Amino acid sequence: MIPRYSRPEMSGIWSEDKSFDLWLKVEIAAAQAWTDRGVIPEADMTKIRNARFDRSAYDRWFEETRHDIVSFIRAVSDSLGPEGRWVHHGLTSNDVKDTALSMQLTMSCDLLDRGLVALLNALRVRAIEFKDTPCIGRSHGIHAEPMSFGMKLALWFAEMKRNRERLAATRTRVAVGMLSGPVGTFASVPPEIEESVCRQLDLSPAQVSNQVIQRDRHAEYVQVLALVAATLEKMATEIRGLQRTEIREVEEPFGKPGYVTKGSSAMPHKRNPELSERICGLARLIRGHSITALENVALWHERDISHSSAERMILPDSSLALDYIMDLMTGIISNMVVHPDRMMQNLEVTRGLVFSPRVMLLLVEKGVERTDAYDAVQRNSMRSWDEELDFRELIKTDQVVASKVSTEDLDDLFDYGFYLSHVDHIFERAGISDTEID
Repeated sequence: MIPRYSRPEMSGIWSEDKSFDLWLKVEIAAAQAWTDRGVIPEADMTKIRNARFDRSAYDRWFEETRHDIVSFIRAVSDSLGPEGRWVHHGLTSNDVKDTALSMQLTMSCDLLDRGLVALLNALRVRAIEFKDTPCIGRSHGIHAEPMSFGMKLALWFAEMKRNRERLAATRTRVAVGMLSGPVGTFASVPPEIEESVCRQLDLSPAQVSNQVIQRDRHAEYVQVLALVAATLEKMATEIRGLQRTEIREVEEPFGKPGYVTKGSSAMPHKRNPELSERICGLARLIRGHSITALENVALWHERDISHSSAERMILPDSSLALDYIMDLMTGIISNMVVHPDRMMQNLEVTRGLVFSPRVMLLLVEKGVERTDAYDAVQRNSMRSWDEELDFRELIKTDQVVASKVSTEDLDDLFDYGFYLSHVDHIFERAGISDTEID
């Protein structure tokens, strides 16, 4: 991932230096397991614990071998002397690489979980702030019925909670190690070595492996990241829509420290939802990587490396991109400008039409057949649309309506507060309260 869309901590997890560091941890843990079984002398293990990886030595070996693990083993062995013969004892390349990769994936999950917690708390705070703020709900892009703006945020909160649960479940499935030797038979390294190494590294042994940890685990990881990104894209798309000039109910932070201060090189008046657009673009990238991750599941026989080149890009890039856009969205939610007065203006744009369902339901309750009630309300609704007339005044003059409903009862229907009467219940079900998420 390019530095523009990378944050330091996630970049560190997926750096080449971190990979080498984790490979060394796996090798030392394996040597310790062999020592515990009496194979490696304790005196040799004392030196192995202090093994060092020298990048310049690795580069020299790689120039000769063109094989990363062989070059790594030789570079580490060079730092040890005779004790270096025990490095990589009984192992195959992916015993080291896949186990280390699992550690990177679990670290990534933990960092992403922290990001989810920050976003959940931002959503929680803003949802409570606007719990009782009425706005228009839209279906098909058209005004539907009034709702609470806080409900939009509550919806995103609930979805992000589900995403957090998905990420936690995925973490358990990627937190596995494998040290089973060529094609997974344990012929050159007994299962006890694998179990010991996994304990040392806080992983679980893969139940069954061949020469790689199975890529359904990695595919699930990328799928979950893509799903979190899809939720972020949904949020960003809504913010973009609500920032349209003719709607202007919310706006991204603009002109604040750390945020965009110029919208256009040619049009000084522009305040564009560029951050949300950026989120949408990077969500597409992550979603595309999910397809590649699925295609990596099918390998030839007990292993090939067709997955390797793709994973070197899709796993770091998906992790870095999601970490970046999640932090970006947290900032947007925390700092976005909300215009309740504009929301009220938009509620009034249709001259009371949004109350048509309440009028129809009251007519049915007063004994009018549903079809007749629907037709009477629609007839007046269409006239209100076409002639730009006030719906409440029109409906009062309709014979079907006037014969069943008093003017006072009709007036009582045109109340925005009615649509917020269950918002407390909705928030309670979503688990939104003043208590901070941790």
